[in-house]
Formats: sequence, structure tokens, C-alpha cells
Amino acid sequence: MLVRDGMSTVVLTIGPTHTLRDAARLMAARQIGAAVVIDPDAGGIGILTERDILNSLGAAEDPDREIAGDHLTSNVVFATPRWSLAEAAAAMDRGSFRHLIVVDRHEVVGIISVRDIVRCTLREQERAARLKAAAELVG
Repeated sequence: MLVRDGMSTVVLTIGPTHTLRDAARLMAARQIGAAVVIDPDAGGIGILTERDILNSLGAAEDPDREIAGDHLTSNVVFATPRWSLAEAAAAMDRGSFRHLIVVDRHEVVGIISVRDIVRCTLREQERAARLKAAAELVG
């Protein structure tokens, strides 16, 4: 299976000046663990995760004053829709993170999480088990 088979194409995007509280509210409302941060002035794409917000709170920073652009995950790794799920999982493992921004031709087209990869893997295993059971009935 490929990243395009498991990624979410509905991506929460925020600006770098959103407060951490605003970002947390938006993420919580959508039950997601990351927001893509697009900075049109700097021409960059970043990601703000639950972990980034927790690190700020743990440092006793004020979520109403801290802004997303100052708390982005460093060393962002981007996936393409054509990557295998195994490639995406390996990149997440190497970087110790749980989300990849999916880009195609320099445009954000989705996001994939560890949860998405697990879901796809389980579906594929269930499908394989059904096919095996059907083959055993026939054969």
C-alpha cells in the first residue's frame, strides 16, 4: 500500500501567528494530533504537533502568548503520495515523530500519521486472512 491510500486529504492548516491555545482548540475539535503551518511570507511549510504544545506547556509558557511559528517541529520530513507505507513508517521511526506532511509538486496534498499506517496495515492483514480462508474453503 502507498501513502496516498492511507493519508488524510483534509488537512488543518494554520498560520505561524496562531496562538498555541488556538491551535490546540482547532486540533481538539477535529480530533487530530497535528496542524500544518504555512507561512506565506517565509515561503515555508512546517508542522505543529501535540508534543510541541505539551513541551511549551511543560516549560510553563503561556499558550495565549506563544505562537505556532515559534514551536514548530524541527527537521520536518515530507512524504510523497507514492511512498510505500513502509517507507513512511521507517521515516517516522528514524525521526521519532508520528506525522508526515504529504506533498506533491511542492503542494500539501495530505498528512499521514502512525494511526493511519496502523489502520491500513490492519485492513490489509484482515483482507489477506479473508482471502486465505476463502482459498482454503475452495481448495
